[in-house]
Amino acid sequence: MQRQQSIIEESLKAVMENEDFLPDLKYQSREQAYKSLVALLSTPNHVHKSYLRVPMEDGQIVRIPAFRIQHSDTVGPYKGGVRFHESVHEDEVANLAKLMTLKNALHELPFGGGKGGVSINPKDYSVKELNLICKKYVQYFNDILGPDKDIPAPDVGTGEREMDWMMGEFKALHPGEPYRNSFTGKSIVNGGSLGRREATGKGVYFTFRYMMHDFLNNNRDWLEGTDNVFAKTALNHADKELKMAVQGFGNLGSVAALESGKCDYLNNKVVAVSDANVMLYNREGLDIEALVEFTQQNDGDLPAEEQQLEEHEIHAEIRDRDELLTMDVDVLFLAALEDQIHEGNMKDIQAEIIVEGANGPITEEADKHLADQGVLIIPDILANAGGVIVSFYEWVQGREARFMNEDEVFERLFEKMKHTMDTILPQFFGDPFPLRQNCYIHSVMKLSNIMYRQGRLY
Repeated sequence: MQRQQSIIEESLKAVMENEDFLPDLKYQSREQAYKSLVALLSTPNHVHKSYLRVPMEDGQIVRIPAFRIQHSDTVGPYKGGVRFHESVHEDEVANLAKLMTLKNALHELPFGGGKGGVSINPKDYSVKELNLICKKYVQYFNDILGPDKDIPAPDVGTGEREMDWMMGEFKALHPGEPYRNSFTGKSIVNGGSLGRREATGKGVYFTFRYMMHDFLNNNRDWLEGTDNVFAKTALNHADKELKMAVQGFGNLGSVAALESGKCDYLNNKVVAVSDANVMLYNREGLDIEALVEFTQQNDGDLPAEEQQLEEHEIHAEIRDRDELLTMDVDVLFLAALEDQIHEGNMKDIQAEIIVEGANGPITEEADKHLADQGVLIIPDILANAGGVIVSFYEWVQGREARFMNEDEVFERLFEKMKHTMDTILPQFFGDPFPLRQNCYIHSVMKLSNIMYRQGRLY
């Protein structure tokens, strides 16, 4: 919570110095508008919390903490995932809701920011119990959800199955009313969009590829003439073989790793991957397709025993999962959870390029330290928006009852992310702010102008 707050305040200060910020206002009126913005962006509109009453299959009744936090609806209905994880708590969900507001504004999506969570480890519950938890979540938050109110989506610990269940319960509670757009990230047969499952991972890799190939090659002369420290980092890694490590091998990390293997633009190879149990390493590059096939057959887990590697003809060393972050690699993809790089390990990070697939994987202290060292960080707000972008396409397709094929979805996804990067990257490489700061400044500027025109600042 504190991390997002400090970045927002720094961004607002930078915006205040920009002549394009609310040019109609002068002196005291401008200062008052600034203070209003700080208040509005720092706090959520609504905090909804409940304890789901769930009867278990063994006959006991449990009470499970559940949240839905709605940060801002300035641009449109609230939008954000529902997370099932034992670490879920109110501050975390509020922080993620705030990030969604800024992310949707950055990518010019007609949504506000929201987030939900249930404090459980899904692996501790049966399918029947998980189904009931999903239904209870919709029942308890029924009044605030809806296609034009608040549209949840999958997050850590949830997927299309859970969204199907939730949409089905919403439909049952609202007979005769529109329901198909009440949730996104659904299965195809329930109105989901082709490509939604792969969208976040593909988008994460695309941002990296676009910066390091397309943008760099199209602007090489300009970049070589600047003294921007991050431009130097990018140029130092141009046209070389890039060793990559991926922390987190779930839906996001595995898809990003697969994309690297298919890429014809960059010479890169994934030498290490990890999950909650283990790290696998091969200096010559891992067989990502074989690892994906293994995880699909083993509840999402990577092989953790030599016998498993041999049976599936996977060549890799088994190492401790925590070693991955400090390995001697060029690029680090963070696709696990929050606060993975922190004050305790930030000085041991060797990668000079970091791509944030997860939300908030670097703490504030570590973020500043790495930026001071010239480490090029492609932040979550920019890199992992593929999911919400394709969720928007799913929302639109459901309204129109006209669905795109997978190629069309990915083409539109990449064009959307390309547009955002073409807007942000020239400014980033032209000033001293890290990329995260540039993204926040752009989002805050957009939200400021919309709020002012809606009369929300006075």
